[in-house]
Amino acid sequence: MFSRRSLPALLAVPAFPVPALRASAEAATQVSLIHLNDFHSRHEPIAASAAACRAGEPCFGGSARIATAIAEAREGARAAGRASLLLEAGDEFLGSLFFTQHEGLAEAAVQKEWGVQAFTLGNHEFDLGPEKLAAYLAAVPFPVLCANIDVTQEPALAGKLAPTIAFRRENLRVVVVGLTTPDTPTLSAPGPNIRFTDPLEAANRAVWEARREGPATVVLLSHLGLGADRRLAAEIAGVDVILGGHSHRLVAPPEVVDGQDRPVLIAQAQAFGRYLDRFDLDLAADGRIATHQQRMREMSGDIAEDPAVAAIVARFAEPLEALRRRVIGRLPEALDNRGCYLAPCALGEMVAEAMRKAVEAEIGWQNGGGLRAGLPAGEISLGDLLTVLPFGNSVARMRLRGTTIRAALENGLSRLPDGSGRFPQLAGLRFTLDARRPVGQRVTGAEVREADGSWKPLDPERAYLVATNDFLRRGGDGFALFAEAALEARDDGPLLSDAVERALGG
Repeated sequence: MFSRRSLPALLAVPAFPVPALRASAEAATQVSLIHLNDFHSRHEPIAASAAACRAGEPCFGGSARIATAIAEAREGARAAGRASLLLEAGDEFLGSLFFTQHEGLAEAAVQKEWGVQAFTLGNHEFDLGPEKLAAYLAAVPFPVLCANIDVTQEPALAGKLAPTIAFRRENLRVVVVGLTTPDTPTLSAPGPNIRFTDPLEAANRAVWEARREGPATVVLLSHLGLGADRRLAAEIAGVDVILGGHSHRLVAPPEVVDGQDRPVLIAQAQAFGRYLDRFDLDLAADGRIATHQQRMREMSGDIAEDPAVAAIVARFAEPLEALRRRVIGRLPEALDNRGCYLAPCALGEMVAEAMRKAVEAEIGWQNGGGLRAGLPAGEISLGDLLTVLPFGNSVARMRLRGTTIRAALENGLSRLPDGSGRFPQLAGLRFTLDARRPVGQRVTGAEVREADGSWKPLDPERAYLVATNDFLRRGGDGFALFAEAALEARDDGPLLSDAVERALGG
């Protein structure tokens, strides 16, 4: 069992049966790290697209199934004589009606039953502002971490977060450092009083402080994204493992990066509770990893549901049933969201077109990251739609010069070839690009659809009426031009979900 100073004794953590590790004469301590990330309120099983699971199709995840897998992992670790830790790398919030209705308290109840031992904040933990996050913090019994955040000027959160936590077994410590994307102010709603700092500097400081107290194994519990995790691994001395999130990537087997003074292992368990990650580590007396083995387990339908967690989910689901069962339309084929971070997608075009029509604009503009799931073929319920669009955004409209629209397109394409939530999903506007060109010079052509259906080149001087969601209109996802360069702007359009519901019903 691990223990931690100033906190109650911890539960031992599970894993799945794995082949025995190679014996190591140097190994002094054996531990298992259990990890998931980007759960996004998916308390009920999901389809492969992350939409709600339908009868007759393969289902994955769900809080009760994950609970069983965690229990099995803990028992496997215990039987092998291993201490264990259950760690989550952010974005527990947002993505289903459970969060819309209960504002984080359903997630808190499930995490408590799972036995989470440390959790780092993701950007979506700030979606409802500091006060709602504070209510969640009051409901969980485990430490919530972030080393690169200053909340001293935010009364709701001051004193309620920790940068690190140290777990002890015998003479060895496992030090967990929490890191959150510094892009949070443009991705969420943390308010004006919270300051996000450079994660590299924060991690460097935390690792130095951890190691000056003696031998330790350092784990970065990161909600920065895979690219940032690779940079941290290469640039910071003294890091052993990075358990990541934010990119929704399945990183298994783990990536091994040559660090400043040791190899660094990086893993990520995709998203939405579809996978649970387990690392078995044999640690030398100085805390370095002597040997390791990973088993990434898919949360498939053959895993039984834990009755206690199933009861919790059922209790929180009760007020949602009538709402989400209401049928609002039909689709002849499924619309997936999985490519919407990298390229134009049919789902994104449908949402953008619904916004365009809702306010009689010339152009509709949706961010790929705002599409949180796909839509199935056949009947579409309101619950399905609100799983795709869980943010409660309204439709905004603004007048933009063609030069501003082109610059905004460049922002939307700036993260390529990596996927990004800012990728533009459009209606009434199309473009060509060359992703090999420098950032800011990637758009090779842009055209706007005229009222007669013809396409004409984007006119740099013309002012176009553009519909978007209010998050982007206020400058979210790096679209500061929408807030600063609009000739006129209004955020008082209908709810985005209502606009898409009308489009589906029509």
